[in-house]
Amino acid sequence: MEFKQSLAQRIIIAFALMSALVAGAFAFGIVATVHLVEERLISAVLGGDLQRLLRMDSISDWSHRPRPDQLFYFNGGRDDFELPKDLQHLKRGFHEVFRDQLSYHAMVEVVDGRHYVLLQDQSDFEERERVLFAVVVVGFVLSLALAVFLGWILARRVMAPVIRLARQVRHRDQLLGLAPPLAPDYAADEVGQLAVAFDDTLGRLRDALTRERLFTSDVSHELRTPLMVLATSCELLMENPALDGRARNQVERIARATEEMRELVKTFLMLARAQHDEGAIASRATLREVADDLIGVWRDTIEQKGLTLYYDGQVSASPVLYNSTFLQSVMGNLLRNAAHYTDHGYIRLSLQANGFSVEDSGVGIPEEQREAMFRPFVRGDERRGEGLGLGLSLVQRICDDQGWRVTLTATLPHGCRFQVDLNPKPELEQQQEGAPVH
Repeated sequence: MEFKQSLAQRIIIAFALMSALVAGAFAFGIVATVHLVEERLISAVLGGDLQRLLRMDSISDWSHRPRPDQLFYFNGGRDDFELPKDLQHLKRGFHEVFRDQLSYHAMVEVVDGRHYVLLQDQSDFEERERVLFAVVVVGFVLSLALAVFLGWILARRVMAPVIRLARQVRHRDQLLGLAPPLAPDYAADEVGQLAVAFDDTLGRLRDALTRERLFTSDVSHELRTPLMVLATSCELLMENPALDGRARNQVERIARATEEMRELVKTFLMLARAQHDEGAIASRATLREVADDLIGVWRDTIEQKGLTLYYDGQVSASPVLYNSTFLQSVMGNLLRNAAHYTDHGYIRLSLQANGFSVEDSGVGIPEEQREAMFRPFVRGDERRGEGLGLGLSLVQRICDDQGWRVTLTATLPHGCRFQVDLNPKPELEQQQEGAPVH
């Protein structure tokens, strides 16, 4: 059974249930004990009174009568002492009888075949029972309220170190290399053991993140030199007048691929940084500026494949600035993906006020595979080329890092539509608030 209440609520509920069970059992025991004791006392008193009346009957001395709250009957009694028919069935011993909406305690004795019955009004007894029952109920309610209050106080005290530990674990500084350990702040109890486990886990996470950042940074740094050599070589080749048109086109393709690789290396380097200190290495650009640049890069490649490229960029100019490296990587990967999986038809890039979409008439992605397409090393059923299935994974990672959202839907009759929603605040507002700029 899965409990949806918090641990503090469970402690309070446990205290309330325990109090209800203990107080209920105690109250029931009190009522039952008092009722039994009082009944036996009344039975003993009635029995003594009946024996006294029987002795008076044996000597025919009727100068003493029953008490005002008692009624005395026997077989053959004179006047009011005659045994009524509704009491003749009673057997010897103590009974509780009801007559005319009144209740009585009755003691019956049989001597030589003659029945003697002594009745005593139990109104006072019932009144005492009602008072006792009211006191027990009030005590039960008060004990239950006290248990809830004590449970609430205890839950706060018990949960205080757990809540503090949870806040420390959630704090992003715990993943920094200089973050202090958690265990020294706690006693050597269950919470302390949990803190030790968190220290061990966070330590392994810090080591893994450090290795990943160092690896990515090293690879990105080392790739810059050969990429610079390629870019410089392409520029020199383009200045050679002996190149014919076909060779010049090939050099231009190498230059474009080199520039894409440089942007990709810059993207990986920025994602690998421990903090989003992007101002020193990232330029800013509007959505329209990034889209215009990428359309210029991809138009020839898409049209050479026999596809039609539509560019719906007629949106109002927006002052919102984005990280141009990340935005180019997201938009470029989506355009590359569309060109890779589209053989006939069109590719459309549409800009909106706070985002853009890339639509194609390609092979499409089945609905059951759409969510998995954003995972690393996942490719569609139509596997082409030598891609590793990392493009959409990189898009998702960048969107998560920047607070953007990417969704995938199908188009009719076939094809895909990727919608990217960008929801940053304007750069001016973010600088005023001290927030990082997207």
